[in-house]
Amino acid sequence: MIDVLAGLARPFLFALDPETAHRLTVRALAAAPLPAPAPDDPRLAVEAFGLRFPNPVGLAAGFDKNAEVPDALLALGFGFAEVGTVTPRPQEGNPRPRIFRLPADEGVINRLGFNNEGHAAARARLARRAGRAGIVGVNIGANKDTTDRAADYVAGIEAFAPHAAYFTVNVSSPNTPGLRDLQQEAALDDLLARVLAARDGLAERHGRRPVLLKIAPDLTLDELDAIVAVAKRRAVDGLIVSNTTVSRPASLADRRVAGEAGGLSGRPLFRLSTRMLAEACLRVDGAFPLVGVGGVDCAEAAWTKIRAGATLVQLYSAMVYKGPGLACAIKRGLAERLTRENASLAGSVGRDAAEIARAFA
Repeated sequence: MIDVLAGLARPFLFALDPETAHRLTVRALAAAPLPAPAPDDPRLAVEAFGLRFPNPVGLAAGFDKNAEVPDALLALGFGFAEVGTVTPRPQEGNPRPRIFRLPADEGVINRLGFNNEGHAAARARLARRAGRAGIVGVNIGANKDTTDRAADYVAGIEAFAPHAAYFTVNVSSPNTPGLRDLQQEAALDDLLARVLAARDGLAERHGRRPVLLKIAPDLTLDELDAIVAVAKRRAVDGLIVSNTTVSRPASLADRRVAGEAGGLSGRPLFRLSTRMLAEACLRVDGAFPLVGVGGVDCAEAAWTKIRAGATLVQLYSAMVYKGPGLACAIKRGLAERLTRENASLAGSVGRDAAEIARAFA
């Protein structure tokens, strides 16, 4: 039923500015009484970071920036939802327009700039869902004008430790000037040391929350080597690969919109992000799980991410084009694949990483 309603609403939403359409979608999810999703195929359950996910398909950060509708998103069949990016203080982000659709490519360009209502608003909403089932992670970032960015990430750990199932340290958005500099080895080492110390200091009161690091797809392999080395040394719980890209594939059909500044996501990101995922898998060598993001728009894309090294996958932009039933469609497709190949999810993770890294280079 929700897919039928979404299909009827899509022409209306696509006639609107993308940000206005998104705002209306969030409001609709907040107002709609969604039934609980059907139980997942037990073969889709995943153990990672000390958490048990009912299925490997998650909603990436960016959709629910202010933790307004995490339970509605879980009701759509997602195995987990990630809210944010949230910064300590509210900020407006970059001037509008700042989201652009590429319908012919099933892509999106955004230059939002961490627009959000700040820690206090998101924390209050997450506090109200205390005791409810479902894995909800919090993606934390730094305010654009802060003088100590690492301190902003520490503040995120302190604010959400009672409420987050896990944290994502976002140092890879291309829309905050200088933020990606935090991926450089020395800066990253200092940042992770401070964030993990804060997490560990709160563990006795709130439990040990996994901390994941989200990286860009635009890294050189030398830069990836350095990031993985720091992540291993600091014992992060996982790596999310990847954020949006500042590159523009030559294959893009909508060249006019492609010239807009910002991060590109959706189907055009699939090849680049999956190559970076596979390369990360080869370097991590099982030290911690990976989450594959970028261009996941069908079961086949999710399966390729898993074979490239992803224990879990996330999506967001594909929902713009495929609708709210996408998570359930991917789950069905994955279950059919497991039956067809007499395979398991765990046994398939990273099995073709070397081959995919070469093929997508």
